[in-house]
Amino acid sequence: MKRAILLTTAMLVAAPVYAQSNDNGAKATGQDSPAANTAEAAAASSDAGDIIVTARKREETLRDVPVAATALTGALLENRGIQSVREAATLAPGLNISSDGAGRAFVSIRGVGVTLVQSVQPGVGLFIDGIYQPNTGYLNNPLLDVERIEVLRGPQGTLYGKNTLGGAINVITRQPGNDLEVRGIASYAGPDDSWLVSGSVSGPIIEDKLQVRVAASHREQQGFLRNTVIGGDANPFNTDSVNATIRAAPSEAVTLTVKGYYDRVSGVNTPYARVTGPTDYSRDVQFNTLNRVDFRYRGVSARLEAEMGDNSLSLIGSYDARNGRVPDGEGDFGPGNFVRSVGSDRLRTKTVEARLDSSWSDSITSLFGLFYSNERTRAQDVSTIFGAFTGLPFNIVRTTQNRTNADTYAAFGTVFWKPSEAWELSVGLRYDHEDREANGSVVTVVGPLAPSGGATPQAQIKSDQVEPRVTLKRQWSRDLMTYASVARGYRGGGFNAPTAPVRTYKGDSAWTYELGTKFASPDRRASISVAAFYSDYKDYIGLNSIAPAAGGGLVTVDLNSGDVESYGVEVEGLVKPTREWTITGGLTLMHARLTDSSPYTRITGRQLSSDRLTFQPDFTGSLYSDYAIPLGGGDTLTLTAGATAKGKRLAGTLNETTPTFLKGYVLANTSITYRHGPLELSLFANNVFNKRYFEAYIEKTTLVLAGLPASDLGIIGDLRRYGVRASIKF
Repeated sequence: MKRAILLTTAMLVAAPVYAQSNDNGAKATGQDSPAANTAEAAAASSDAGDIIVTARKREETLRDVPVAATALTGALLENRGIQSVREAATLAPGLNISSDGAGRAFVSIRGVGVTLVQSVQPGVGLFIDGIYQPNTGYLNNPLLDVERIEVLRGPQGTLYGKNTLGGAINVITRQPGNDLEVRGIASYAGPDDSWLVSGSVSGPIIEDKLQVRVAASHREQQGFLRNTVIGGDANPFNTDSVNATIRAAPSEAVTLTVKGYYDRVSGVNTPYARVTGPTDYSRDVQFNTLNRVDFRYRGVSARLEAEMGDNSLSLIGSYDARNGRVPDGEGDFGPGNFVRSVGSDRLRTKTVEARLDSSWSDSITSLFGLFYSNERTRAQDVSTIFGAFTGLPFNIVRTTQNRTNADTYAAFGTVFWKPSEAWELSVGLRYDHEDREANGSVVTVVGPLAPSGGATPQAQIKSDQVEPRVTLKRQWSRDLMTYASVARGYRGGGFNAPTAPVRTYKGDSAWTYELGTKFASPDRRASISVAAFYSDYKDYIGLNSIAPAAGGGLVTVDLNSGDVESYGVEVEGLVKPTREWTITGGLTLMHARLTDSSPYTRITGRQLSSDRLTFQPDFTGSLYSDYAIPLGGGDTLTLTAGATAKGKRLAGTLNETTPTFLKGYVLANTSITYRHGPLELSLFANNVFNKRYFEAYIEKTTLVLAGLPASDLGIIGDLRRYGVRASIKF
């Protein structure tokens, strides 16, 4: 891996010589394929290097941004049948997302910012139209009316809200305009009755002054897991979403955008099957409860933008709410009636942000901002431990309540200096102050005895952090750019449950060093981006353990587990061998390892069986081929074939001697799309060869430590799904 980084560095140094001797000064061309719209869906555009992004809070072409970034257009997402950010991760190098429940997702970028449970703050910032989302459950939610997704790798704190330790994911939705636009899409796939219907309407109420956009969708699927104890589907997923945006422009210099949304998500909480090992791909979930979970997400945001001469002012405010409910939860992951739980949680988030973008001269610009967020959570869990499990003639009922309040204040700024057309230096700094507190109670009732327990002591976390970023960019020609950057990222700490012996853990941080280059051929029929990175990751929050719980039983404890070193190479590219044929792909080679796990051992008294990071592969990749056949009259037929791959990963394990690894896998996908005017009709198949793989896995030591019947637990990924999709736009 180190040799690969050295080789890439040598390429970055050598590349400018080639570009200088071959620069013909050609201007960027537009879409040059007779099947331009299909090409956009297939490869972001035939002019992929010239996609306009707002990665640095200003409009720039993707190939000019000195950041390792991926832009996935809405057309591409629809063409690939991608319906959530989690699914989109397969197309973005360095981004790794998996999930074991409707309200949980494990996310990291380049092995940094790992989040394994929902109580830990995300280490990769998720933003929807620039609004920070504080919970990884949003990664599973439906994508509705999306213009594009921008994935930025490496710390982004000098430009984005908070917790961008590993990077940022910015989902940008379509905005209303002066043209009346109607979009619709519907799809059906089997064998698990997976179907989707969505649509949007956009247009002016008063041209140039007031516009509105409304979108809605419904999605449901039965999934591929079956409950063999009580019967029925063990992993269904059902969602409804609606959002509306109003854009008012009372003058040419002032714009006000107001958006509201509502998502209903119904699914299953951690539908693990009992398996005999990492090659036992059982789909039989042995729960004696449906283990359903329901979430309601809603929110409203407002953005005021004002142009004032050489200054642009943006004011953003938002309110987001999430309510979750588990009416009858499985607590022992098996058919025995040992542990059951009923729970609910609520999360309320308020954010305010102000940004001032200024132009001081032809060579100096700046972006300064202030950020504030308040997050309040309230959770209650009522767990019943049945006498059949304890051997007692009565049950034990434990009621746990947890409340947290968190305030984050930040000031950030970046100065951009262009001493010439060829050079740009940007220097940024962020200051964070975090003040968090947690209160709770634990009350235990043992059979006929009087309740015991009560309020737990208040826990507090305060932190002050400084996060710099420096980037040097060299524009060798219109078509070739190289850059070097160094940045520090930070994620805030958090709290364990009131029943845990270790109540708090501190935040983690990373220094990331990066070299990159981006090249697009003058005719835009080929482009490539390469980045080499190294991250020095401290106080890693990515492992947890099992400990005795207050009031009896056991509890999961999140920990600062040690230090991590992560380095590797990312490559992303596009080539058009002919006007009709587009090939796109991306590859990440990464070495992410624990270099010091003594903090984990010191707190738990246990050893780790591997220095690998949980669920983090050493390579991920994707490769797609799209061939658009002109049929005359503007009609086209596009043939698509592609594959996504993920390497070997460490399972969730507390075993001290023998690690459990999940096999790597490759998933093949294909589709045939016919386009006639505004209508597209596709036949598609995902996971064509019905590859079996695990989405999540827990080795049996966790259950053994909890006193439960020993068995490994696994969630198999989606199997082959085939169907039809139709869309229309006019």
